[in-house]
This record gives sequence, C-alpha cells and structure tokens, in this order.
Amino acid sequence: MTTLPIDSIEINDDDIVVNAELLATCLDLSVASLRSAMSAGDVRTLVENGEGEDLGRMRLTFRYKEMQFSILREPDGQLHETRSPSPELRSIRPSIMKLIEPG
Repeated sequence: MTTLPIDSIEINDDDIVVNAELLATCLDLSVASLRSAMSAGDVRTLVENGEGEDLGRMRLTFRYKEMQFSILREPDGQLHETRSPSPELRSIRPSIMKLIEPG
C-alpha cells in the first residue's frame, strides 16, 4: 500500500478538499484538464465511511473515464492508496469536492 502525504486531503466536517496535483496525476490528467473534467461533471467520486471493524476509516474513490483511484484515510489521519471498489457495486455521482491549488 502506497503511503500518501497527510496534507493531500483536508476534511472539515462534510467538506473534503483534495490536492489537485495528486489527483490529476493519479487520473492521468493535467491539473487544468482535471478542473475542466470536474466542471463538466466527468470526474465522479464516492465517499465511504467505515463501519464495524473499519469504524473511523474513510475510503475516497475518484473515477474519470476508465481511470480510477482510491485513498484510504485511517482513523489517525494517515493516507494510503488502496484498491477501488468495483464500479458495478456502488453508485457514484459527479464530484462536489474542491481542489487544493498547487504551490
């Protein structure tokens, strides 16, 4: 499992902000193309909160065309790249997340 910088994601209540450079790279896009795709509703997200033995964990999944990328946030805030759920198993909607501006 690849560890990601802890500042790649900011979570404040229900507001989630994602590092634009990280997400663009993982979806094989430029930051400008990512912004455009998000504005067009072409980047889809799924946020899952853990239950039972996974309580306190959160999995964020991002999909663009055939690309997908998931991040697991541990209860202590550590971030790891993780396996994405099957697209057929979960419905997803256009992203409402914000991007952390590069630099």
